[in-house]
Amino acid sequence: LSGVVQSVKDTLSSQFVENCKGVVQRLTLQEHKMVWNRTTHLWNDYEKIIHQRTNTTPFDLVPQEDGTGVAVRVMKPLDAAELSLETVYEKFHPSVQSFTDVIGHYISGERPKGIQETEQMLKVGTALTGVGELVLDNATIKLQPPKQGMPYYLSGVDFDSLLQKQESNVRFWKILTVVFGFATCAVLFFILRKQYRHHRERQHLRQMQDEFRQAQERLMREMNAEGGETLKNACVICLSNIKSCVFLECGHVCSCKECYRALPEPKKCPICRQAISRVVPLYNS
Repeated sequence: LSGVVQSVKDTLSSQFVENCKGVVQRLTLQEHKMVWNRTTHLWNDYEKIIHQRTNTTPFDLVPQEDGTGVAVRVMKPLDAAELSLETVYEKFHPSVQSFTDVIGHYISGERPKGIQETEQMLKVGTALTGVGELVLDNATIKLQPPKQGMPYYLSGVDFDSLLQKQESNVRFWKILTVVFGFATCAVLFFILRKQYRHHRERQHLRQMQDEFRQAQERLMREMNAEGGETLKNACVICLSNIKSCVFLECGHVCSCKECYRALPEPKKCPICRQAISRVVPLYNS
């Protein structure tokens, strides 16, 4: 509903402006100072409310045209999500600093700028749009915050503008939700893709190990079928060729010529891990 603010009994007078009457008055003292950021090495503005007091008096919303409609009592105006208050007085009191204070402020990392004094009021006669729950209490119609937890508005703009503002906020959050949803899906896709690739690699590694084990078992069966002497003289690396190299200085006979060439540099004996200085061919007669 829309209407004009009208006080029920007494009105609140401005402390700084003459003939300024209202039904909601908010007095604020705000501290302004500069704070040294040790990370960016810059002075940043810092604001802090050191005192705030809000005074209210009962008021109604009455039709703008006299003689038509009824008055609606506005309940709990401070609970409104959007309460349009007009700034009627604002003054900045700069801080007075001596040379010693300036040095101390630089050392402490805080430089006071001053105190800002502000008075805001909801003045009598202000056009207001209220969105809430209407209840009938005896002969009085009251506008109060909805019991279902829905927002409560007392705005200075008209209903269409307030509705467009809320719809734009809803669109913004919808777009933000969609963007975060796509980002989450992309992250999950990359994580699942990485896990799938790791699974495929592990599966391929297990397959190679199984094939190698089967090849070893098949080779062992063939060697056992050919005779124990062949198995005894087989290369310890490939288990297929006959030992044909003597490693010096350790003297081990454990490898064929092809496996010796395949050993990484510097070449070491696969049995005792000593360095191989030279190799002597082994001839079995």
